[in-house]
Amino acid sequence: MILPIEDTPLHRLPNLARHLGMDPDQLWVKREDLTGLAGGGNKARKLAAIVAHAMAQGCDHLVTGGGAQSNHARMTAAAANIAGLDCDLVLTPSMPGDESGNFLLDRILGAHIHRLDAAAMPYHELEAAIQARADRLAEQGRRPYAIPIGGSSALGAATYIQVARQLRQRLDPDLVVVAAGSGGTHAGLVAGFGDHGKVLGIDVGARPGLSAAVEELAAQAASQAGLPRPAGRCRMDTAQVGAGYGAPTDAALAALRVAARTDALLLDPVYTAKAMAGLFAAVRACPGTLVVFLHTGGLPGLFASRYAGWLTSSLPASSAAGPGTAAEPF
Repeated sequence: MILPIEDTPLHRLPNLARHLGMDPDQLWVKREDLTGLAGGGNKARKLAAIVAHAMAQGCDHLVTGGGAQSNHARMTAAAANIAGLDCDLVLTPSMPGDESGNFLLDRILGAHIHRLDAAAMPYHELEAAIQARADRLAEQGRRPYAIPIGGSSALGAATYIQVARQLRQRLDPDLVVVAAGSGGTHAGLVAGFGDHGKVLGIDVGARPGLSAAVEELAAQAASQAGLPRPAGRCRMDTAQVGAGYGAPTDAALAALRVAARTDALLLDPVYTAKAMAGLFAAVRACPGTLVVFLHTGGLPGLFASRYAGWLTSSLPASSAAGPGTAAEPF
């Protein structure tokens, strides 16, 4: 294996479970934020397969893209360094504060960054811009490998088949809840379980037509692994998107604080906080369910300065809180 990928813990969240009115053994977390690779996250598994494929084809350059706070972009830059490849990142226009967090790490990792000029960039146009950059590099005599947003190819998605199998062997959960951006991780889990009903994706607003994309990717990943097409239809919670991708919501902020103040689980504003808000809603709707939260990472995004005001809203002033002062209610 070209990229070192750490196996990740699976453990209970007993305090959060009690807060939600669940038995302490009913809520677990799969810590894909601890995969390693420059800050960790679910993209490490995908990139291990993708980079191996790129190198087998003699490629010398990785090209991908996303938002300014893209975890996938940051981890692709890291993977390229380990593999001895160059890396180009095509990133959407910045917002105030985007120069910190993941974007800062992209620069530290030495990626060639291309900021798009458009005021907004639809998903399919960003995919086209990634391919256009790869084509330009090919014209210059390079051997580029274009990676779709989020590493969500059939090859990338299929890496989560083994994770689903591990979860089934260890716990056989009723439901796995995962943030769904480009849909590859969701699709791979479905392919591994063989059933769309076992995985609930929480749409974070990154990709239009996400449910259809997940169903197609799940079928492709299953076929690649010699498995039958998964049963059922995609399960997707679209109620957590808010104003759009990267736009914080009150529900996400509440979920982020509760997770931190019960089991010290840190979430990020773009993906996992919205996913946890979706988990809260799912647990309320189906009490008694054995649930695994698949933590996809994203900690660098928590330090993006654009979210600082949102994260500290309604918090008591530090000077007003003396020793032993209780935190405000959840």
